[in-house]
Amino acid sequence: MRISLDRLAAHLQKQMAPLYVLFGDETLLILEAIDLILSHARQQGYTEREIYTVEQHFKWQNILNADSNLSLFGTKKIIDIRIPSGKPGKEGGAVMEAYCTTISPDVLTLITLPRIDQSTQNTQWFKSLENFGVVIPVSNIERQQLPEWIAKRLAQQQQRTDATTLEFMADQVEGNLLAAYQEIQKLALIYPAGNLTLAQIRAVIFNMARYDIYQLADALIASDANRYSRILNELQEEGTAPLLILNVLAEQIRQLITIQKGINTGQSTAQLLRSARIWGNRQKIVLNAAQRIHLDSLHRAILHAARIDRMIKGVADGDIWNELSRFINILATNFDVSHALSTQ
Repeated sequence: MRISLDRLAAHLQKQMAPLYVLFGDETLLILEAIDLILSHARQQGYTEREIYTVEQHFKWQNILNADSNLSLFGTKKIIDIRIPSGKPGKEGGAVMEAYCTTISPDVLTLITLPRIDQSTQNTQWFKSLENFGVVIPVSNIERQQLPEWIAKRLAQQQQRTDATTLEFMADQVEGNLLAAYQEIQKLALIYPAGNLTLAQIRAVIFNMARYDIYQLADALIASDANRYSRILNELQEEGTAPLLILNVLAEQIRQLITIQKGINTGQSTAQLLRSARIWGNRQKIVLNAAQRIHLDSLHRAILHAARIDRMIKGVADGDIWNELSRFINILATNFDVSHALSTQ
């Protein structure tokens, strides 16, 4: 069975499954979900806990032995299996399948994985876990979801603020949910319950945002100029290689061209997104961009990428970072691509 993270609390109030699988990259949300499961497990008499971290040369037989080696005093046990790679391998997959058929009723099993792709979710070992227990995908909190998430966390400590301030807070903690959680808790320690002003929050909230190149690509195709510039500046200050940034942006643009051409010829959008290996929340972002951005603008952006590539290789003059910043303007402008070709 598969349930969403926001249904976990209600699920646990009704019943407790013998096995839970959590996967995703939001460490804070996974830890909170585990704490919630463990709290209910303690109420059900699960007093022992064994933790297994699957690393190189891990002995998978230990998992099967752990299930069979219950305490002489009959206490219930929690087996906590962590697979940081998300890939148990052939032996591990076989053990996972066998484990589901032999698990004791006095054992509660937790399995945590990082974000895994659709092909991994379609493997036999993963489907065995899903058929036997409860699978909970833990999605990243995207930028557009962050203000609402912050507002809910503030409400839990009887605090609130306006939409402008929520946007400011989101900019300060984007990509770093654990820092967001800590900054929100700090507000509860400093200020009483009630409304918080932008000035109050500016006084205590630090810039804890963490960005990656894929967030930059999302800002680019969403035509969010302010966010694109902010992320690009952060990446530059962090010393990110321009070639790495260029490769990701160019690949994103090529994907949009392929998807847009596919849509124009009547191909299924779902199939186009699967072929491009675009999953989850990014599907909506990419599809909206493919339907909104003019094909000529995408061609212009590819030509611009080629120019930046020559700059990086030292065979063309120009300011590389300034040219990277121009991508956002190119995708927002329609133009005559044949003229652009003649001027490059």
